[in-house]
Amino acid sequence: MEWNKKVAVITGAGGVLLSAYAKELASKGVKTAVLSRNLKNAQCTAEEITSTGGIAKAYACDVLDKENLIKTEEQIYKDFGQYHILINGAGGNMPNANTTNEIFNPKDLNNPNVCSFFDLDSKEIEKVFSLNFMGTFLVSQIFTKRMLGTKGAVIINFSSMAAQSPMTKVLGYAAAKAAIDNFTKWLAVHFAEQGLRVNAVAPGFFLTNQNKSLLTNTDGSLTSRSHKIITHTPMRRFGEARDLFGALSWLCDEEASGFVTGSIIAVDGGFQAYSGV
Repeated sequence: MEWNKKVAVITGAGGVLLSAYAKELASKGVKTAVLSRNLKNAQCTAEEITSTGGIAKAYACDVLDKENLIKTEEQIYKDFGQYHILINGAGGNMPNANTTNEIFNPKDLNNPNVCSFFDLDSKEIEKVFSLNFMGTFLVSQIFTKRMLGTKGAVIINFSSMAAQSPMTKVLGYAAAKAAIDNFTKWLAVHFAEQGLRVNAVAPGFFLTNQNKSLLTNTDGSLTSRSHKIITHTPMRRFGEARDLFGALSWLCDEEASGFVTGSIIAVDGGFQAYSGV
């Protein structure tokens, strides 16, 4: 594929994984629109790209603000012209949308230090669901209109291992990622005749700024939850950003994956395949 003729739009590109992939695409010659709710984070990513000769521009963008999305899309088109790759990477979890324990114990009901299923705040669950699912839906709705009929147009959504096998504690996050899987397949069918491919990657466990406190102790050692993860990951390690590059690049390349749409690609070190026995 002639990467230097492509333009990519990446949401959540101020974070660890998506910023790394923005830089990977730029190294191939792709012009990159770097979107993040935090402009400073987006600028850091864009500056790293331009400092090595790549072409990138940062945009402050709230994926839940439709008017902001419309204005951002118009500016990106003005700056770069037609874009071909849309990566919906914005998302994440929030601590107040989690239960304290993995399994319910009746004693939790009377414990002020424990957040049980019955203590979960519906507004916090809604925030997590909105950030992940609605943030993917709205961005897709605003940006796909200009991508229809464009050769090589592709959307890549970010799912999770939690979508297919819900993880304990993270109720809202797991439900939202399951919705993204369903939405990916729906959108793939809806736009297949218009030449727009829609797929998703489902990362396993990667250490990021957001989950570092959950997976490692202050001294850098693994938490008990991390030990469970590593035990159930046949490759016995966490993923690194570069582990996503192959799958993402393959899905972006219409010459390599032109007949692939509606697929959820696991990048998980074998986590999904392992029964635990």
